Amino acid sequence: MELGSTAGGGAAEDEDGTGGDGTGDAAGAAGRGEPVWRGLPPGLLRMRRLLLALWLGSAALGAGLLPGLLAGPGWALCALLPLAALAWGWVLLGRNWRSWRYAERADDLLISRGVLWREETVVPYGRMQLVEVTSGPVERRFGLATVQLHTAAAATDATIPGLAPAEAERLRDHLTRLGEARSAGL
Repeated sequence: MELGSTAGGGAAEDEDGTGGDGTGDAAGAAGRGEPVWRGLPPGLLRMRRLLLALWLGSAALGAGLLPGLLAGPGWALCALLPLAALAWGWVLLGRNWRSWRYAERADDLLISRGVLWREETVVPYGRMQLVEVTSGPVERRFGLATVQLHTAAAATDATIPGLAPAEAERLRDHLTRLGEARSAGL
């Protein structure tokens, strides 16, 4: 099933995954019946990379300083392992961030994510029971919020992380209105 272009796959896409001008080519996609995909804001990537650098930078300092002082300067090379993990994680976080996107259609919400294993979740508006906006202390510091969709199916993982609080509230209100309208006939 073809649902549109893949995130990160087009040369004209920029960091927000929209296509260069930030509009996502809504008129062209709507005319072809394709969903209009929205990427996650770059604040989520900055937050995750900062946390990665803090944790693995501290680990590199501890892995290099303690063995270097206690066992000799050659053991200070142990700091290279956390630094290598930091470099690898930096790249992987960017790829993961680019893979997340969502689209609002007439009858359902699409959420797409994953680099190696692509996962697309379709949540019909009429099946939604609860739309929740959460923001932990670190997310609040970076001005981010997460939208969590709850349905009758316990296995549904419908989460959109790292949205701006205003966009998360708009999406929550919009999905709640659509969910109430679609479920009225049940």
